Amino acid sequence: MTDVVLDLPVDTADSATRIEYDFLGEVAVPAERYYGAETMRAIRNFPITGTPISAMPELLMALAWIKKAAAQTNLVSGDLSDDQATAIVAACDEILAGKLHSEFCLDVIQGGAGTSTNMNANEVIANRALEIMGHQRGDYAHMSPKDHVNKCQSTNDVYATAIRLTVVQMNRRLAAATLRLVEAFERKAEEFHHIPKLGRTQLQDAVPMTVGQEMQAFADTLRDDVARIEEMQPLFMQVNMGGTAIGTGVGATDYYMHHIVPNLAQVADMAITPSHNRIEATWDTGLFVFYSGLLKRLATKLSKISNDLRLLSSGPLSGIGELCLPQMQPGSSIMPGKVNPVIPEVMNQICFRVFGGDTTVTFAAEAGQLQLNAMEPVIIWTLYESCSALITGMDTLIENCVNGIRVDEFRTAQLLQGSTALVTSLMPDIGYANASRVARTMIETKIGIADALRLLLPEQADRLIRQYLMT
Repeated sequence: MTDVVLDLPVDTADSATRIEYDFLGEVAVPAERYYGAETMRAIRNFPITGTPISAMPELLMALAWIKKAAAQTNLVSGDLSDDQATAIVAACDEILAGKLHSEFCLDVIQGGAGTSTNMNANEVIANRALEIMGHQRGDYAHMSPKDHVNKCQSTNDVYATAIRLTVVQMNRRLAAATLRLVEAFERKAEEFHHIPKLGRTQLQDAVPMTVGQEMQAFADTLRDDVARIEEMQPLFMQVNMGGTAIGTGVGATDYYMHHIVPNLAQVADMAITPSHNRIEATWDTGLFVFYSGLLKRLATKLSKISNDLRLLSSGPLSGIGELCLPQMQPGSSIMPGKVNPVIPEVMNQICFRVFGGDTTVTFAAEAGQLQLNAMEPVIIWTLYESCSALITGMDTLIENCVNGIRVDEFRTAQLLQGSTALVTSLMPDIGYANASRVARTMIETKIGIADALRLLLPEQADRLIRQYLMT
């Protein structure tokens, strides 16, 4: 991973700077930096979270893929010289190798629909390309961030495509992490397949089951989410590259418009295809809402499972106490012997953040106007944050909780034998009315099912106990 500390440069009389110019005028840029005037302005404009866009290395990868593919396309069309295209490609390859990431120090939350991020990439690539060509940084007559690196492009197709390819990369990691958790629960299902326990509905005694069945249910519900996550991949690989500002392709050559997406697919080694309607794809963020809902669905299941682990391990002496979770840390500064289910608790809290993130994505997607949605920066950061937290949270749950779960078999047997759950098994034989009498007697007298049968149905009791209760 790259350094993600936000490095805000400060102009002082002692600092070495170079003077650059943009539409608004003169800007002093730290001489050692590869970014330029527009990045410098954005750094000052958006001191919001303290988290730079380099915290999303997948986004930097996507931007480098796009700029590299664009340079190669413009070279073939004759719109870039061989020297220019070769230098741009070399600079992009350095970013793809993990270099120059500290130059991407804009805040993840920014105005401008991602323009600052696109210009950050353009400026870094241009200045590094200038060095490769033997020129000084800032000598934009030989390599311009806009006229060369950004040729035939707009932020509105570059950024929209980059954030989709960022989700593709994160989605692969999310699917793999979810599958690891599925497999962890499946191992526990096999380990505990023979242990009977009490099944509960609405926090009340219901019917018998096994611990293995309970663990397998956890595994299967999450495996379904793996399938849904994987189904999202091709949707995010439909991109609006070549559409430029609003999808019409203004400013791009015909050759570029027809070849940029196939070239990008080759550079990124992904099955990237053009959007069926680039105008619609430039402003529509509905897919991100869909994906955010999928993250919320996964988080809902993970939080429910974490709740169950906390309940089933509660006590340990006065609660349910069927499961024994790994003891990770002392649970109190005042209560000796108390150990809390801290790993399921942290998973719950991660899920709460995902729930809130879904609300953020919904409002941001709704806020799009006319031919563009200016709120894409908060959309991609929110999804990235949610994905990252779910991935690390599931891995933590596996390593520090699920792998070490044990079953208190004495406790599971005690609770099962003392409950009314086993009465349901008798009902086909003795009828609902007699089964109800047995259950009521157990509740009112606090005796076990065998004793209740001997009391109420003495002639059938031994057979019923042998047939239904002995394992």
